Amino acid sequence: MFDIWALIPMAAILGFWFFLISVSQAKARVRELQVRERIALIEKGMMPAPEVDPRGFERAAARYEYRRSRGTGRHRSAGITLIGVGLGLAMMIAFAGEDPQKALGIGGFIVMLGLAFLINSIFEQRQLATDEMTRTSAVSSSEGAPKTDSRPSKPACGLPVSPSAVSVCHPD
Repeated sequence: MFDIWALIPMAAILGFWFFLISVSQAKARVRELQVRERIALIEKGMMPAPEVDPRGFERAAARYEYRRSRGTGRHRSAGITLIGVGLGLAMMIAFAGEDPQKALGIGGFIVMLGLAFLINSIFEQRQLATDEMTRTSAVSSSEGAPKTDSRPSKPACGLPVSPSAVSVCHPD
């Protein structure tokens, strides 16, 4: 006969999935309304706020850079680990199975995967270095650009000079 207690876990799982789907739809609706509000402000000629969380973009960019910079270390450590596992597996199969040809094939495959990870980490290090040089040169070139100052200049006496005023500073 059918046990009624089997329905409780199934109902809990289905309820959890229904809850997740409804939360996701609610968040999507809120985001859609925020976008519509921004579009309406732009159509009216008003300047909308940059974002609800003004530092959100900087945090997201920092997370991206942090993840990207950690990728080389992860690939390097994965490569070294795979090389060690491949060599260990090759030795185990060669001595325990007494078949060095199969050991070389299986262990060699894993060692080659490790070498691929190591090579990938080297390429990523070079790419990060060139990206960093490009970014620093772009920042330094924008900082070295001549700045225009729209404020009126001051003569040696400290009074502002306007085009219609006559300079009253006389050097003594």
